[in-house]
Formats: sequence, structure tokens, C-alpha cells
Amino acid sequence: MTDQPTRDEQPSDGEQRLYDYSPIVDRAPIRWPGGARIAFYLALNIEHYRVDRPATSVFPDTAAFTPDPLNYGWRDYGPRVGVWRLVESLDRHGVRASVMLNSDAGERYPAIVRAGRDRDWAWIAHGRNNSTFQTGLDRDEERRYLTEVVESIERTTGRRPHGWLGPALTETFHTPELLADLGLSYLLDWTNDDQPYPLNVAGMYSVPYTVELNDISLFVGKSLSGPDFVQLVKDQLAQLHAESAESGRVLPLVLHPFVMGQAFRARYLDEALEHIANHPDVWLTTSDEIAAHYAASRR
Repeated sequence: MTDQPTRDEQPSDGEQRLYDYSPIVDRAPIRWPGGARIAFYLALNIEHYRVDRPATSVFPDTAAFTPDPLNYGWRDYGPRVGVWRLVESLDRHGVRASVMLNSDAGERYPAIVRAGRDRDWAWIAHGRNNSTFQTGLDRDEERRYLTEVVESIERTTGRRPHGWLGPALTETFHTPELLADLGLSYLLDWTNDDQPYPLNVAGMYSVPYTVELNDISLFVGKSLSGPDFVQLVKDQLAQLHAESAESGRVLPLVLHPFVMGQAFRARYLDEALEHIANHPDVWLTTSDEIAAHYAASRR
């Protein structure tokens, strides 16, 4: 394992040591299966929120209240209604989800897990819930926490997860090493690249994720419209495709059922997925398969 510092061994020079600087123009080429130039995966966040804590909000004025029916209800629309609208769209376009799954969500929403198992979705560990962030734990506390999360997801989905996304993309300095000890092989938290790359923890990789092409950032943060969303997806694909002639790129699209699952946005997700799925140089895949293909290519 790496000598990545623990909470009590944070780098005094303020430098991160989890990964090395690697300019994308100097790397060995990446080849995706079937000659594809773009590996596309859809990150579907299936999350559970506690009723007694503030969280992602559509109306900040009530976010600190307990309870907060306005914002809690908005989020709770996702597992009750929104996710099923998204499932229909994914099925229409032959897209398998890469599910960022809170272990609490796996235990509380068995109908969603059954739907995902029927469709061979990938299951990525996403912490216990999205009200509990991955900070402030010492090594032993975090080891117990991560073990509970991973084992719960394995129990509910029937598969031990290979990947990790922290709630709100949070980690401690020892998260990657502890996840490697549990048999996980990649992280999505470090959103700094268009390609996978190795971490300085044996057997661990980073796979691209996005906080930009992300429905919360776009619709809640920037108040963009459905047509804006479709155009952004098209622009992202066009640019990555132009850059991928010599080496493959990854295109993640991040969705939350309480945001993209709203009825008035359904047609725009369909338009975006139709454009991606019909592109001749796109590999429709999962984050698990991207990580596994990249790791195998380095052996």
C-alpha cells in the first residue's frame, strides 16, 4: 500500500500524493472495445436522505428546518416516481445504469434494486446516505464504516461493488487505501480527467466522473433549460470525439431521479440519450467495465 497520509499525517506542505501529474497529451493511447472512441456511462444516483438534516435543496430558505417538507419531499420524489421515468428512458435507448448507491437506499428501496438487477446495472458504493459525509473519521472508524457500507450493498444487490463515490464526493486521506483493502478497484471522486488513470495505491484507479455535466449543477445550480441540457450533451460528445482520434475518452453523464426524473424534463433526456446511443463511435458501457478494461490494458 502507499504511504498516503492519514488524518493525523496530513501533508504539511499541502500537496496531494494520491496521484501523479500526467498531461493527457503525453500518455500511451487508450483503445476501447470495438474501435469505439468514446466510452459513455450514465451515473444514476440512488440516494437516501435523513429527515433531520439539511441537504441538497431547491428552496434554500427552508433547508435548515426540521422537518423540511418542501425540500425533503422534492428529494423523495426520486425513489417514488422520478427513477421509474428514468428507467423507461434508459431501456428505450439500451443504456445500463452505473448506480451510485447509498447503502441505506439499497436497504430501503428494494424495488429499485430489483429493477437494476433485472437490467444488469453496475453498483457503485456511495456511502451510507447522502446526509453523512466522508470526513472527520480516524482510520479505524472509517474502516468499520466502509466495511458496513460495502457489505450492505453486496447483501442487497447480490454483488460486491468495485467502485466508490463518496457522498458529495468526500473522502479522508486514507479512504483509497481502506477501499483497496476491501477489494474495491476504482474511485470516482477526483473529477480531474477525461481518461482513467492509476492512483498511488496498489490496484486502485481513478475513473472520470463529472460535477459539470450533472443535472444538479445544470438545473439546480445554473437553472438551465431542457434544450440547454441537450445541447450541452451534444457539445461535450462532439468535443471529446474530436480529441479522441488517437486515444479514447470517457463521457460520464450524472443524473439524480429527483432532478432529471421530473416529468417536464423527460423528453430532453430522451433526446440526449438518442443522440449518444446512435453515435457510431460510442461504447455504451458502465463505470465498472471502463475500470476493468483500462486495468487489463495496463497488464
